Amino acid sequence: MIFPERFSNLPPYAFPRLRALLDHHTPGGDVVHMTIGEPKHDFPAWVTDVIMENAAGFRSYPPNEGSLPLRGAIADWVRRRYDVAVDPQTQVMALNGTREGLYNAAMALCPEQKNGQRPVILIPNPFYQVYMVASISVAAEPVFVPATAETNHLPDYASLPEEVLNRTAVAYICSPANPQGAVASHSYWSELIQLAEKHDFRIFADECYSEIYRDVAPTGALTVAKELGADPERVILFNSLSKRSNLAGLRSGLMVAGPETMKRVHQLRSYAGAPLPAPLQSAAAKVWADEVHVAENRALYQAKYTIADNVFDGLDGYMAPEAGFFLWLPVENGETAALKLWKETGVRVLPGAYLAQGEGVDNPGSGYIRVALVAPADQTEAALIKLRDCLY
Repeated sequence: MIFPERFSNLPPYAFPRLRALLDHHTPGGDVVHMTIGEPKHDFPAWVTDVIMENAAGFRSYPPNEGSLPLRGAIADWVRRRYDVAVDPQTQVMALNGTREGLYNAAMALCPEQKNGQRPVILIPNPFYQVYMVASISVAAEPVFVPATAETNHLPDYASLPEEVLNRTAVAYICSPANPQGAVASHSYWSELIQLAEKHDFRIFADECYSEIYRDVAPTGALTVAKELGADPERVILFNSLSKRSNLAGLRSGLMVAGPETMKRVHQLRSYAGAPLPAPLQSAAAKVWADEVHVAENRALYQAKYTIADNVFDGLDGYMAPEAGFFLWLPVENGETAALKLWKETGVRVLPGAYLAQGEGVDNPGSGYIRVALVAPADQTEAALIKLRDCLY
């Protein structure tokens, strides 16, 4: 049997690797899961009512690009959040979660060649794994750019050689960053957009954590692109209800782009897309329109930021996250630390190396663990104290 060689060297996905590391050991206490970014806060209680009210829609194939009410609600949210007007008919697509969009956008938009050579896709390192597999799928060269303390935990794409930038077709950027919680400033977005204009590549702005932050809402790429008068096809925005609204299982994501970009993505999605069922689209439209539950959810995370700050007060290298719901904690070795923590306390965290590319010290995640602040506040505090006392 023949398999594609391009996927033969993929590393095991993070969570199977974690199971292989931990599961043959007995946990040293009551198990607390702090590995996956799966929100545990309540979602709005009325969501299920909306689904039931529209349940007849399960009989029909849903609109592939999203219903017009849903796309309209997304466009309204983009206007409120980013002060950018977009046409729901030609610039908005509803996604079955953002991972689908982040993958298929590369499939639809990355050319076979850039300036007569193999194209490059830029990826922050550490990174969300779909960025890498999308690059491999389109036969582009993935270039992993360190996002470390030296670069404020965001990739310095401008430092790359001209030869690489001239071949670049797509640059992925996650802000707020997963796993570090760093936020791209107005100046960061401005410099990146101008770099993309100069070298003619697209920016895939993954802003899934944008509504979970301490004090000030993170600046969005679309806002800065509008201020700069950038090519409307330059920036593609991705976001979802998974983190914003604690609805990871609803699978409601969004993609916003220029009309020509959207035509190309829509054409591919017509053949290979997985649209959201119509009753779920109806619920998603209501959720995108509501901000009350978002503020309540954000306040719960802000309380957990304070808990983490207090627990790790004085810890050398502790970086209080600006946004998102992960801690990126320094350790000597992430795998060793995760295994020790599991065996002695039952707290389950993810080695940072599983989220990055590179071997040994060349892997920018090797000296970290990722800790998800998704459990209720009392459980989070107790687990963080166990973690601190075990590892530090």
